[in-house]
Amino acid sequence: MTSTGKPRVFGAGLIALDLVISSDPQTPVRSWAGGTCGNVLSILAYLGWDAFPIARLNGDPASIRVRADMEHWGVRLDHACCAPTAHTPIIIQEIRRGRDGRPSHRFSWSCPRCGEWLPGFKAVTIEAADAVLPALEGASVFFLDRLSRATLNLAERASAEGAIVIFEPSGKGADKLFTEALRLAHIVKYSDQRLAEADTALESSSASIVEIQTLGERGLRYRHRLRRTWSDWLHLGAIAAPRLKDACGAGDWCTAGLIATIAARGQEGLSKLGAKELREGLRYGQALAAWSCGFEGARGGMYAVSREGFEEQVADLLSGRLKSLPEALVEAVPGVTINCPACPPPSRHRHTRRASRTRRRKAAA
Repeated sequence: MTSTGKPRVFGAGLIALDLVISSDPQTPVRSWAGGTCGNVLSILAYLGWDAFPIARLNGDPASIRVRADMEHWGVRLDHACCAPTAHTPIIIQEIRRGRDGRPSHRFSWSCPRCGEWLPGFKAVTIEAADAVLPALEGASVFFLDRLSRATLNLAERASAEGAIVIFEPSGKGADKLFTEALRLAHIVKYSDQRLAEADTALESSSASIVEIQTLGERGLRYRHRLRRTWSDWLHLGAIAAPRLKDACGAGDWCTAGLIATIAARGQEGLSKLGAKELREGLRYGQALAAWSCGFEGARGGMYAVSREGFEEQVADLLSGRLKSLPEALVEAVPGVTINCPACPPPSRHRHTRRASRTRRRKAAA
């Protein structure tokens, strides 16, 4: 805990601008801070934590929007603009509905206007990470979802300061860094669709105490060694979503819910955790994930429901009383226009011709 009385979480990984295109053509495009790390930290700030992203946000329009959105939810941006800064990653999420009415989403990393790749993730440098190291004292959690030498240096220092290291890989990546991350992490969580069973997490030299594999609509399975030896795999069925509009971001809600429940006291608290408390933390995370599916966008529910309404609905989900969600309007942010850094200025006509060529090329494909 800090002088504010709040537990602190630091995170290094994908912090992006999400441009969410609704399945309803009448709904304007919405822009929110996103990315796995960005979502987890924003949700934890919403849940009452001091959340500190470590990133390279510069002054481009995308970063201005990300900063404003995170600040709205109380995220601490002390280390969000580490030098050298870089363009903020932009991810386009298009929500679609199948013939059966079920939603799906498609991600795009290329500009719909000029056809160029949108900015991608760039890790903080070792020099920038070194400057952040002293701030990690007193942290309860360090979260990472992208690997680099600088990020692992931060995780190692945070662990030495007593923080729980939580690693949520997007894929295996570089074997050496991946193996080192598994050795450092106390909690490893991954999707069965992205990564096979992380056997190296079982090495005796690993710090891993909890391993979680999410299974989509089938829920999740997990194992732990809260009492030194590994348990068998344990299964938790999914909590049915009371309304299904978009499953994007559900895993981030599950992660944040688990952190909020079991990780406030860092490694000291984790060392005293019982199997029942771990299961309850995972169940709470699953309830948040189910609730989030009722809104478009990874964190759309945060903009549509009051905090009191959120707590009531999640409690009702856990008790089995909530069977449906009331319709809620999520307003678009007025006047927000985000341009791709590669696009020519709007005053020039070249982009119109180029976009037309791009559309024709995609149509032919």
